[in-house]
Amino acid sequence: MSKTFRIVFMGTPDFAVPALESLHRNGYDVALVVTQPDRPKGRGRKLLPPPVKTSALSLGYETIQPESVKTPEFAERLRQTDADIFVVVAFGHILPKSVLDIPKTAAINIHASLLPKYRGPAPIQRAVINGEKESGVTTMFMDKGLDTGDILLSEPLEITEDDTAGSLHDRLSILGADLLIKTLKAFAENTIQPVTQNHEQATYAPMLKKEDGRIDWTKPARNIETFIRGMNPWPGAFTFHGDKGLKIFRAKVIPSSSGESPGTVIKSFPDELYVMTGEHALSVLEIQGASGKRLNIRDFLRGYNMPPGTVLGM
Repeated sequence: MSKTFRIVFMGTPDFAVPALESLHRNGYDVALVVTQPDRPKGRGRKLLPPPVKTSALSLGYETIQPESVKTPEFAERLRQTDADIFVVVAFGHILPKSVLDIPKTAAINIHASLLPKYRGPAPIQRAVINGEKESGVTTMFMDKGLDTGDILLSEPLEITEDDTAGSLHDRLSILGADLLIKTLKAFAENTIQPVTQNHEQATYAPMLKKEDGRIDWTKPARNIETFIRGMNPWPGAFTFHGDKGLKIFRAKVIPSSSGESPGTVIKSFPDELYVMTGEHALSVLEIQGASGKRLNIRDFLRGYNMPPGTVLGM
């Protein structure tokens, strides 16, 4: 049964790797892997392959890296695979209808949210930032819209109080790989029952930019705490002490009725850092200063003086 479908897999980042590996592990016929071109990364700007390319080559799959998905040559290469299903996971390109129409059975996508909530490129980060208690993954038919296709299957996942965008990403990528196999089995058994999305309930999760990580101390401490976790690991939640940038990785809410202005350091024990917010205070637990080293707050304060009355974010 697992050999029923001939598949073209399209994906690029780490999130897509478990799905590709699951197809291999379950014996599916992956005719071709499509991923983005190698990109320069790091301070040396060295060309590095995307994670899906590295995985695909290690599994022995033919891999292509088109600059554009809208050329006749790309469409023809896909037709040559004689694929039944296209599986698309965080590919990074919007596929035109002419490509989506090529597979014999369907083009399906794994999306890291419980659609129709959090359509778009940053559903994991936005769910944590917004303090959601639950996320999940959805498989869906692909259409010309952005994450608007009919839902095939979905699987919820609890967001814990300690989850960062990074930890939730890793768990959702595994869950998505499992859901993909369930979806393909349902196709093979002819038990798939697509459900049209309720577009009135749709929300959008826009792409994050580096500058989006700046902390707004006028917001309640609870909102800032989830913001910090949602921005971890990228782009990172940050603030300023004068002209010095500070990146904050972990914090907790401290009930406080201090009359100090938001962003002001308030009195605490010597090895603690409490910052007033728009509602209650935030205890900073893990921070990175100009040294570039991520430190717990006790170690950081040994070498960095931040007495009560210090104002952050200016």
